[in-house]
Amino acid sequence: MKKNQLEIACFNYESSIIAQESGADRIELCDNMQLGGTTPNAVLAVRVREKLSIKMHVIIRPRGGDFVYSDEEFVEMKQDIKQLKKLGVDGFVFGILNPDGSVNKKQNRELVNLASPLSCTFHRAFDVVNSFERGIEDVIDCGFKTILTSGRGKNVEEGFDDLIKIQQLAKDRIEIMPGGGLRSSNIKLLQEKLEPTFYHSSAITDNTETANPEEIKELKNFL
Repeated sequence: MKKNQLEIACFNYESSIIAQESGADRIELCDNMQLGGTTPNAVLAVRVREKLSIKMHVIIRPRGGDFVYSDEEFVEMKQDIKQLKKLGVDGFVFGILNPDGSVNKKQNRELVNLASPLSCTFHRAFDVVNSFERGIEDVIDCGFKTILTSGRGKNVEEGFDDLIKIQQLAKDRIEIMPGGGLRSSNIKLLQEKLEPTFYHSSAITDNTETANPEEIKELKNFL
């Protein structure tokens, strides 16, 4: 039977250690919190991998901004996957759209195949797709295992109703991971209505870029 689990978005080495020590099930390693997360450098990834026994996913996002990438940026994403795969990470997090807001199936499928056999999560680019019904089918077709989404709201509270719809549409074909402003203050609302799943939070409760261990423990208590 599936159970609720917790992934912590970590923007530095300290957060990754705090996440593990506070009971997180997995981390997503990123850089540049102010840009919403970009690909971390390999030195950081090596340091974190050496210390962590829990699962470690890594975001592949060459820059902030939109999710339509140039040919050069796409080459960079492929190179990052190849390099990070050698470090023993457990999965990747990315998402590429077409200019019209649809899922770029060709490029996403190429990255999923390159990452194989590691699992891939389609990140919050999903929150700006032009149709979430079509988007779910396209993401599944590309071979992703998880969609990270706020339910297309600014945060999970605003996207609450759509999160429920998205999980219902996905059924058991792909995991729907709520994330975006998720904290111990609102997780209960979600987990009362959603089927068991992974939840995603940075667990940052102040003006730093570092996870709060007490917040992680609180989040875990609700799961």
